[in-house]
Parts: sequence; structure tokens; C-alpha cells
Amino acid sequence: MTFKRTALLLAVLFISLLSFAQTAKDARPLLQNVYGRAHSSLNGYWNYLVDPLETGYYDYRRRPTSDGFFKDHQVDNIKTYKEYDFDTSPVMPVPGDWNTFADNLFLYEGTLWFRRQFQYVPKAGTRVYLYFAGANYDTKVYLNGEKAGEHEGGYTPFNLDVTDLVKPGRNSLVVKVDDKRRADAVPTNNFDWFNYGGITRDVLLVELPQTFIQSYKVQLKKGSDNVLEMKAWMSGKQAGQKVEIEIPELKVKRSLVTDATGYASAEVKATPKLWSPENPKLYAVKISSATDAVTDELGFRTIETRGREIWLNGKSIFLKGISIHEEAAFRNGRVFSAEEDLTLLSWAKELGCNYVRLAHYPHNEQMVRLAEKMGLLVWSEIPVYWTIHWEKDYVFENALNQLDEMIERDQNRANVFVWSIANETPHGDARDKFLSSLARHAREKDDTRLISMAMERNDKSKEVLSIRDNMSQYVDIVSVNQYVGWYDGLNEKIDRVRWEVDYDKPLMISEFGGGAVAGYHGEANQIWTEEYQAELYRKTLKMIDERMGYVAGISPWVLKDFRSSRRLLPNIQDGFNRKGVISDRGLRKQAFYVLRDWYSSR
Repeated sequence: MTFKRTALLLAVLFISLLSFAQTAKDARPLLQNVYGRAHSSLNGYWNYLVDPLETGYYDYRRRPTSDGFFKDHQVDNIKTYKEYDFDTSPVMPVPGDWNTFADNLFLYEGTLWFRRQFQYVPKAGTRVYLYFAGANYDTKVYLNGEKAGEHEGGYTPFNLDVTDLVKPGRNSLVVKVDDKRRADAVPTNNFDWFNYGGITRDVLLVELPQTFIQSYKVQLKKGSDNVLEMKAWMSGKQAGQKVEIEIPELKVKRSLVTDATGYASAEVKATPKLWSPENPKLYAVKISSATDAVTDELGFRTIETRGREIWLNGKSIFLKGISIHEEAAFRNGRVFSAEEDLTLLSWAKELGCNYVRLAHYPHNEQMVRLAEKMGLLVWSEIPVYWTIHWEKDYVFENALNQLDEMIERDQNRANVFVWSIANETPHGDARDKFLSSLARHAREKDDTRLISMAMERNDKSKEVLSIRDNMSQYVDIVSVNQYVGWYDGLNEKIDRVRWEVDYDKPLMISEFGGGAVAGYHGEANQIWTEEYQAELYRKTLKMIDERMGYVAGISPWVLKDFRSSRRLLPNIQDGFNRKGVISDRGLRKQAFYVLRDWYSSR
């Protein structure tokens, strides 16, 4: 390798690391319960420009320019020209995805620029934040021509302090969103769902006092059903700040005092009615300081494992679940409304579920909160999916940041019982180091929930199925995705296999299933028919009943058919993964009723 080539590679590596360091520097600690703060919505119709060559970001030598589209210059284009114009560009709704908004953007992966103008009236002593509930994937944010910050990751929220950038009167907010898949991204460039690009969740302008309640956690102490652990973090790192936490219905009112880092904690005796799928009880909670106050609705429950069982509130529970992608029913685009959340969760309730696996990334906050009110336990997962670059430190930091953002956002949701750190990852030393570090971090950040990941089978023979994974020592629940009858033989094989799982931990079948086209009928041994899928479900559920008595729960794959660019079979898949028990148009397949009947009998 020549000296010049070596120098070039080192320079590229340095720029990549510098870019990640900048991303980390730009990130602010996540504002918790942002919907409970003083905020205004910036949702609506935004102007957009499609920029596949990133002309608005790089100059003609492919160097970042200081005078890009983010400047939003206003010129007459008569005596002074520019080669872009947000004022005359088309508009699209935010939140939303560009793929289903415009036919010509359906398969587009690259950069779009979004512009939203808004009026602002300053308030003395107020800090101003921009909050993005989600944008896929690489997002750079500019306010009034100046960079406010950036974020990597398509499914977790972030916020940026724009106090020094916002101005009285008209403001120009320009956002560069790039959804190009990358081998060193999280998820990587190979995954089995649709890559919806855009500002896919809410955008809010949040106003806070100079010193505010950054975060809080009020939950039952691990191992206890009558001791509340209260924690609060103030934005100002100063000792002696008082934070009061009040739960009127429980007659709880406790004052906390911060240490030099702005952190305060206390424990208090209380006997709340415990949240459960049968009784999803929530309590009004108020957290206040001398300068700030925020309210929330919180539930309290205990979750633990005992041998091969999962115990909720001191009782063994069987998890009757379904896996769900964050894709809207009927229109088959990224979910962006509460009504679309309700449709999916109502289907899960109709099945008889007490649990949903929100795969393969954190779903929107309102989805989790709605599930909590409906009595649905939630498995929450980061998109460490299939094969990523385990050996690269900046990839780990990206995954770790997404894990942090997931936990920080939902750490008070009583229904979230599992933090999942991965799905179907290949064995190896680098992978084990990567995932075990994530597991340890999740446990340190939140010890009140269980840790799991969806593993693959590692069989002892063709008909003796097993799981042997080094990560089993780091998780609380051993979970497996298994597809006997679909990717592994036909349905008749299900009757011949037996399972040997040696771990004295709960076992969950995090996925099973097979594809079927709604309305396509045939014999029970004819693949792609509703009859074949239904028979696969019957045989698999019988296998669980008769040969897997130690299974603690299941979440078959999947609630509804969803778009995936991997699924290309004409007249069958047509760009959809067809494993849904409900079609993309809302038609219930035969397997839906097989699963519903089985759940009703348990």
C-alpha cells in the first residue's frame, strides 16, 4: 500500500471518528416526558427538496460547505441567484415518510432537506429545545442558518438546545435527513423491514426554565412491592436543590435534595395497587422543584424470574404475545398517529394478547403509553439486527446511545418489562463482547426490568432442537426465533422434533410463523396458503403444549403483513413479508383464529 493511500485511509477514518464525536457532543441529555412539558408542535406541512448528490451539503470537491441549503438564503434569482428554493418547493406532512407520500420516492434512499418556518416570541429566563421524536436515519438540524446539532439512529428521540439560535419573529428550521443504508450503521444495510425515510415522528419546540427537571424515575424498588424508589436529575449540577415528588392518591409526598451533580434520590414506603394486564392501574405523579414542575401517570409492578418462570407481581405469568412492526394498517407506511397505534394494539387485544413484542426497534412513545393503558406488557428492542460491525468502537457507541435513549424515554413505563439488546446475531467473540457490554450497561442503568435478546437455534441434531449461546449468561430470559415448518422443513417436521434447552431460565419463543397470502386457499400442505399457515400454527402450539411445557411465553411473527424490500416473489410477496396473521389490508387469516382460540384456552 502506498504512503498516499495509507494517508488517505487514515484521513477517512479520522473524519468518521470526528463525525461521531461531533454527534456525541451535539447530543443533549434526553428530556423525559416531553409531552408533559410546555411545548408547541412543529408538525404540519414542510417544504422539501430531494438531494441525491447532497449538493446542499458538499461543494463540488465533496467538501462540507459553509453555505449550503441550510442557510435558506432569500434572493431574487434575477440579479442574485441560488440553485435551490424552499419557498417554491413542494410540501409533505411531518411526521410522515417520504416513501409512501410520493410515488417517485417510494424506493429512494438518500438525502431530503426539510424546511419549516415558525414564529417565536421569546420569554425571559426560558431555555428552548428542539425535540425530534424520530427521524430516519442520519439527521442534521439547522436553525436560522446555524447548525444546532445532529443525531444518528432512526427510532429513538433526541433534543437540541437552541436557546442561543432561536430569535424573535420568523425562524427558519432546516433539517437534512439521510436514510442511506450503511454497513457500519445500526441497523446495518441488511434488514427485513422497509427503510422508511423522513421525519417520521413528532417535532416539538419545548420551553423550559433555566434550571429544570431533566429526568426522573419513580418505580418500585427491585425485589419489593411496598418501597418506592424515587430518583430525579436536575439540569443544573448544583448541590442543595430541592425536588418534591407527590403521589396524591397514595398520600405520598417526599422532598429530595440534590448532590453536587444535580442528582437526588430517596425511598418511601407505599402500597400501590399493582399494574397488571387485568388491571392497568396508573397513578397521577407530580415532580416539582423551585423552578420547574412536570406531571405524569405511572404504574407500579414487580417483575422477576424464578427458575423457568416469569413472575409478575409475585405470580407466574404466561406471556401471550404477538410481534408488531411500526407500520400502519391499511396504508402500509410508517405509523404517525395515535389512531394507527390504536388499530394495531386493538388487533393484539382481539387476539387475546397480554404482551406485545415491539420489534425490531423502539416504537413511538405514544404506542408504548397506549399499550400501558390497554394492559399490554411490552418487549422493547434496539435495532442491533443480524450482522453489524461488532469490532468497530463507534458502532458500539451508536448502539449504546440508542439503548440509552430507549431506556431514558420509557424507564417509567410499568408495562415495559424487557430491554432487548439484539435479534438473530451470529456467534463470535467480537459479538459476545459487544452484546455483553450492552447487557451490563442496561442492567446498570435500570435494574427493575429483565434483559433478553432474540437468539437463533443451535441444534444438537436435525430433530433435537436447542439453544447454545454464550449470551445466555447475560440475559434473564432465553429467547429464540424458530421457524420449523417454514425455513426448516415443512409442517410435518414439527411433529418429529423435540427440544433440549439446558438453561435454568425462562424460555420464550420470540418468533415463529410462516407466510400466507390472505384469500389464497389450498391444501394444508401447500405453502403460501392460509391453510398451510394455520396448520403450522396448530402444530407449533401443540408442540409447545406437549413437548415444551417450560415455555414462559410466545410472540409469533407477526401481527400484520409488512413491507420489506427483501421479499420479491411476484404475485405472492410483491414487496411484503406475508407472515402476518392479518393482511396488510386488515383481513384476518385462518392462523389468527387458531392463535386466538389457543390464547383463550390458557
